[in-house]
Amino acid sequence: MGSRELMQIGEVAERTGLSLRTIRYYEEVGIVVPSARSQGGFRLYTQADVDRLLVVKRMKPVELTLDQIRELLEILDRLAAAGESLGRTERVTLQTKLREFQAIARAREAVLATQLRMIREFADDLSLHLDDVPTGAGRRAVAG
Repeated sequence: MGSRELMQIGEVAERTGLSLRTIRYYEEVGIVVPSARSQGGFRLYTQADVDRLLVVKRMKPVELTLDQIRELLEILDRLAAAGESLGRTERVTLQTKLREFQAIARAREAVLATQLRMIREFADDLSLHLDDVPTGAGRRAVAG
């Protein structure tokens, strides 16, 4: 597929695993805006839009606020657009902000890892209880 091939929202939802409602919401709040509209007014997205939605999707478990998501996307956009032309001060500022977001993500990762460990322990406990349940073998049928 060419980088400028346009996709309708249904295909974007399929590719990203996001609901139509979520994609529309992200547009409404200005996080991911479709690159174009068809003559009939349908949203049209590029692969770059899909990639951006996937980045936002990966942010969801971190539980960032909408303002934080916007800020992080702006930082990523600035880094991508500026490349090597960033001044030293701006580069340091952007790196500092990225490190702050990374710290937030790592802290959330630790919380989720603890929750996952607890879920595994609970599932293992249930397995022990299941192992203790009689299978019914050896029971005699009751004649009526």
